[in-house]
Amino acid sequence: MSRQLISSEKFPPKAHNHPACKVPGLVFCAGQTATGEIKQATKRTALQNMKEVLELSGSSLEKIVKINIFLGNMKDFAAMNEAYIDFLPQPMPPRSCLQALAPGDGTVIEIECIAQA
Repeated sequence: MSRQLISSEKFPPKAHNHPACKVPGLVFCAGQTATGEIKQATKRTALQNMKEVLELSGSSLEKIVKINIFLGNMKDFAAMNEAYIDFLPQPMPPRSCLQALAPGDGTVIEIECIAQA
């Protein structure tokens, strides 16, 4: 099976990962992180960046088959969920959401997904 590592000038590869990996039929997007107020962090940063990485990979929000969300604080769940529902097209894909230690100082959310290519 061949794989294509996806990156661009806006989403460059890092020493530890690439923004996405495309294999026949699927795109695996690395987590997109954000800082700040949770609604803005969810919509304007994490989800918007995930959308752009999907499009860079030849996919789209409509082709997502699974989303994983990691929150720095579960008290942010309701506000995150409101922004999430407002951003993503219907019908919503399956989703998991759990609390995790932030990977960086000030990170409030990380979102990753798997989508059809």
